[in-house]
Amino acid sequence: MTSSKKSSERIPGNETDSPDMQPPDWANGLKQLYDSVVEEPLPDAFKDLLDKLDDTGASSGSARADHGDNAP
Repeated sequence: MTSSKKSSERIPGNETDSPDMQPPDWANGLKQLYDSVVEEPLPDAFKDLLDKLDDTGASSGSARADHGDNAP
């Protein structure tokens, strides 16, 4: 059985193989949105929750720094 595809045929979704290809128009906006979310500060309520979890784990002895890597 032989393949009917030509070697010059492009694979859909593989547009990065050409150096002159530009990303789609929406890609820049999506990257800007992602960057703005990443740079947002952690909400105080979330920080408080993490602190409570750290305190609870440290006082009960169940929290380990290795996160279970040395499990029996």
